[in-house]
This record gives sequence, C-alpha cells and structure tokens, in this order.
Amino acid sequence: MLTTRVPRVALGWALSAVSAAVSAVVPLAVPLVAMAGFAVAQEGSGAPLTTQDLFRMKLVSAATIAPDGSATAWTVSVPRDPLGGKDGPNWSELWVAGADGKPRPFITGEVNVSGVQFAPDSKRLLFLAKRTGDKARSLYALPLDGGEAQKLFEHESDLGSVAFHPTLERIAFTTTPADKERKSAQDKGFSQEVFEEDWRAAELHVVDLSLRGSKPQRIPLDGHPIDVQWSPDGRRLLLALAPDPGVDASYMRRRLHILEAPSGEVVAKLDHEGKLGMSTFSPSGRLVAFISAKDKHDPQQGRLMVANAAGGFTKELLPDFLGHFVSAAFLDDDTLLYLADRGCDTLIGRIEADGSGNVELLTEPGFAITSFSLSDDGKRAALIAHAPDFANELFAWEVGGAKQRVTTLNPWLAERQLAAQEVVRWKARDGLEIEGLLLWPHGRKPGEAASDGAGKVPLVVIVHGGPESHYRHGWTTRYSEPAQVLAGKGYAVFLPNYRASTGRGVAFSTMGYGDPAGKEFDDILDGIDFLATKGLIDPAKVGVTGGSYGGFASAWFATKETARFAAAVMGFGVSNQLSMAGTSDIPEEHYLVHHGKHVWEDWQHFLERSPIYHAPKSKTPILILAGKADPRVPASQSMELFRYLKVAGHPAVRLVQYPGEGHGNARAASRLDYHVRQLQWFDHYLKGAGGPPPAMELDYKWFVTGQATPKS
Repeated sequence: MLTTRVPRVALGWALSAVSAAVSAVVPLAVPLVAMAGFAVAQEGSGAPLTTQDLFRMKLVSAATIAPDGSATAWTVSVPRDPLGGKDGPNWSELWVAGADGKPRPFITGEVNVSGVQFAPDSKRLLFLAKRTGDKARSLYALPLDGGEAQKLFEHESDLGSVAFHPTLERIAFTTTPADKERKSAQDKGFSQEVFEEDWRAAELHVVDLSLRGSKPQRIPLDGHPIDVQWSPDGRRLLLALAPDPGVDASYMRRRLHILEAPSGEVVAKLDHEGKLGMSTFSPSGRLVAFISAKDKHDPQQGRLMVANAAGGFTKELLPDFLGHFVSAAFLDDDTLLYLADRGCDTLIGRIEADGSGNVELLTEPGFAITSFSLSDDGKRAALIAHAPDFANELFAWEVGGAKQRVTTLNPWLAERQLAAQEVVRWKARDGLEIEGLLLWPHGRKPGEAASDGAGKVPLVVIVHGGPESHYRHGWTTRYSEPAQVLAGKGYAVFLPNYRASTGRGVAFSTMGYGDPAGKEFDDILDGIDFLATKGLIDPAKVGVTGGSYGGFASAWFATKETARFAAAVMGFGVSNQLSMAGTSDIPEEHYLVHHGKHVWEDWQHFLERSPIYHAPKSKTPILILAGKADPRVPASQSMELFRYLKVAGHPAVRLVQYPGEGHGNARAASRLDYHVRQLQWFDHYLKGAGGPPPAMELDYKWFVTGQATPKS
C-alpha cells in the first residue's frame, strides 16, 4: 500500500457469551418473503456467459482520487491467455481519468503496477513496479501532464508499504531484507528449511529523497511491520505491527502503534484486540479511525472504532449495527465517511467521530461497492462497484449526490443474456431467517417454476469460504465459482449466506463458534429444501462446490449428507479437523474464533466434524482440487479424503493437484483447468449418464473456443 500524507481512504477466519449474543440477533430490517430483492435478467434469447467470456474479463482492482479531486487513477486486472503466451497471474495496468472523466491508458501491456497514489499536489502519480533493469520492486513517479515515469527510490529488496512525508522530501517504507548468505548457500545445494524459525521479519526505514545518495535509516521495532503512514504534521508514524511474520500473528495479534519518527519511540498503543483492518489519521492527527474485531473471538474485523492518537480512549461507533464495516475516511476532523456491508447489500454513510448523527448516503440493492477513495475536501469520491450484470468497474460520485460510471471494461457483456439473479430468504429449522442469492437458469424469469414440477432443473450450490465471508448481491462469477456460466448451461445456482457469514453483525457471524458443520450447514440444507418446494429444482440432481471452508462444506455434504447430493467439487478444503489443527498456518485463529477448544480437549468432537469420519458411507461422486503449496489448508487434507474414499471403495473420486499453487489458483492455466474440470464433473453427474468419472484428459481448446470435440 502506498500513501501520501494523511491516507484519505482505505482501499479495500466462552460459549455462554456467544449464546447470549445469539439471542440478541434480530431479523433483517425487511419483511420475510419467499423471494425478494433486485433481479437482473436481460430480455430476449441472447447467448449466455461462457467459459471463453470468463477468461477474458477485465476488472478494476484498485482506485484512488487526487487530493484536489481533479483526476482519478486506477489499476485494471487483465487476464493472460491460458492457451497462449507465458503462464502466470493477471497483469495490472495503470489508467487515469481527468476532469472530463475520459479513461486514458498510462501504463499498459505486460506490466504489474501496484500501490498507486497521487502526490499531495495532485500533479504526479506515485506507484510501485519492477521495471526493466530493476533489481527489486521500486518507487516511481509519473507526471500527469505527460512525460516518462521517473524512479524515485530503489532498495536492495522489494518495497512493501510506502508512505510519503507531507513535505514529499522523505518516505517511510517497509521491506523484507534479502539474506545474501542464505541465497549463496542455497545455490550450493543447502536448501533446508527450519520450519517457522528461518523466516525474516520486515523492517521499517525512513529515507530522505531530497539528498542524493541518502542511505535509509532503519527504525528499531519489536515485531513485524505490515502497514505504515505519516501523521499530518510529519512527526509521527501510524504502524500496524505483528509479533512475527506468520499469517496467524497477522490475523490475530496485529496491533496499532504510534511512533515518533525517526527515533521509533512508541507514543501510544491503541486499545483493540482480535483482527484488524484499515486505519487512518484525522486531518489534524488528533484521532485515529480503524476497523477491528469486537474482541479476540470475533471472526471478522468489522467494527468502526475511533481512538485518541495520544492513547487513552477508544470508542466503538454504532455498536448495534447489524452489519460489518469495511473502510472509513475522515471528511473533516470530526466526521467520517464509511463503507459497510449489510446483508447482501452495501452502503456508504456519514457519522460524527463521537458516534452521533449517522446518515446513510448511498445504498442501492444490486449495486455492491467494494471500496472508495475521497478527495481532501470530502466532496468527490471514486468508487469501485459491481452488480449482477457487470464485474468491478469505476464510478465517480459526488458525495451525497449522483454517481456516474467511468469505465466499461467488458462492453461485450451487453451482447450476453445474463441469468436472473435475486436475493432469497428462508427460515432455518430453528426459526432463524437466512438469506442468499439465487441465479435462475438461462432464459427463465424469477418465479417461473411450474407447480406440477414440470421443467425442474439441476441445482449447483456454491458455498463461500471463511466462514467469515458472504455473497454480495452483485457480480458472482469467477473461475472457481462460475455462477453465470453454470446458469447459462441450464443450472439453477444457489449461493447461501449461512449463519456464521458476515454482513449481519457480530452475533450472527459468531453463530458457528464451536460448531463447525453444525447448524451453519443445516441452513444450507434448509435452503435447498426451500427451493425444492418452489418447484424449480430437481432434488435428485443437486451438486455442491466451494473453496476453503466452502471446500470443507462440499466434502461434508459428499460424505455426511451423501444421500442428498449427486455430485461435489471440493476446492482447497478441509477433510480432517484433527490433522488440520496440526498442519495449518492459522492454528491460533482456528482456536480463538472457530473451535473455541484445542483438539486434545475433545478428540471425538473434532473427529466427528471431519468428512473422513463419514467417508465409508459416501456414494457422492467427488472431484477434489488442491494447491500443492497451500499453507492454509495443506494438500494433505485433500490427499486424506481421497485415500479414505478409495480404500472404502468409493465409486467415483478424483484428486487433482496444482504444483506451485497456494490457497487458490493464481496462474491462468491452473485456473482454466480447475474451472473446466468443475464444469465437466457437474455436466457428467447432474446432466449426463454418470457412472465412472469422465475422461481425465481435457480438451481446453473446446472449452475456450468451441472449435474441437470435447472429451466425455
């Protein structure tokens, strides 16, 4: 993250206590109806979204507005061709729009630009990139009125978080230093790894850019710095500090510190615990606003907090808000603008720093805002948003007034007839109201289900990960969750926000505490039953998929609830809670916010909540997909389920592993393979003859271009 002066924006896993919190949950502030919400369906009989469409989609990935509001810069995520060219993750281009609102390409092609921000005078763009000749990711400046990008600073290792001093003469930056001696030893074959001891913490430095050849000054720290920004007066630094570089420490023990610069003397440690999100100074530097968890057992940072920058008090704003805050920025020294999730929708509101005067300024069903950037005068903002009929695009917004779309990255979407999408709500078996999204099969209108059951279609359930996550009523389609592609092939697609999801407040998101695969997954089954009563789906043709915790759900349904599912695709999922506790890189997070107890305190509980425990009775055909380098849910989890099922004589199980991929595929070829195998599996078992698994080898060309014959 790259910031200048005051950051004007944040761009965007005691039971009795939980029981008491659960009893405080109230229904959503809408009437309970069978099907409600904003549905999008284009008229006519146009072509649906396809695989080839999905793998050419561009997205706005980050955006920032100039301090004076005169221009907006953003990065565009551009996919690589999975069948041609060099494999790898998406490219990241830089685009700018001036006062006329016309998008202009600044740095495009096979590039990777990140950390984009304007200089305080709004005349230059600052960004991070590793360009030709660079030995590490460096800091560049690009004049808006034309000219080449100029390298401002290069370090011996990649720059991480970079913050500009208000005078622009100095920067503070984080970097993880290279170990030259270790690299030399590795080159000689000494490649041993000392687990969780040989990692290197990042360092914090300050360097004077006005003095040619100035050497960075290291600021002494007790821990691993993750994010840094200057106070408005340039005297202090706001720093997010974890005790070590581990993911678990970053999740659960990252804390906000305010330091004198450059001495590193700690002025204040802000009062909060649990997970931490964005943070920002007020214009005077008197206050700090940040997003954090309510406590160490809260699974998601989502409470809006304000603290005295000198220490002393921390206040939660809107503690009864039944949603989750995403980010915030100061309009002035006493007023905040915030972005929040509430149910399937998002909203932007304004609130005083003392918690009074809350006003909702922008809330529109079916318009999901993911981030905002605010001009210094608080009058203009850049929004990134998506909807059921378009993926991430950039919008200009007059704060409190009208919004205007700036980009249309995928104009060919207008030629597609997208499936109707709507919010659905149902009662769980214990009476709790649950909601989610339903995509109708291509060409079917909402409610178009025959009462006699004619026209029933197969259903694919897509379960989100976390479980501290949720589906927004916006664009729902990506390589591993191909909702519109499935709907285009005639499936109904169901995306449930089961209890333990975010978007409905702390009490709702903690309902899965100590109860993995319990009531949370019962909610999904109840949702399927609800859809079945409407006459839309064939209960004998239900498939399930998901990644991470969604992969855990897929494995659970394919084993424990095998009678109800005709096919499953498990992505990067948990199969054995016992071994997961001893191999994942987030054991503390699992203990504090998910299980509430250690394995040795209840061996039987962890065993019975593991899909492998129920593997011998499984008959559901299951495709297992895993990254071989996944530290979060190690590949051994997928191997265990595969091996248990094979030994038990399962009729149809396949394991596919992706070398070099972690917790989710990043490379274009790996993503295409995952996506195509998923479609092939569902077509084979929910529409086709079933039986033994489909062909192992894939004809990618057919799936992308339709020019060859698919293997069956």
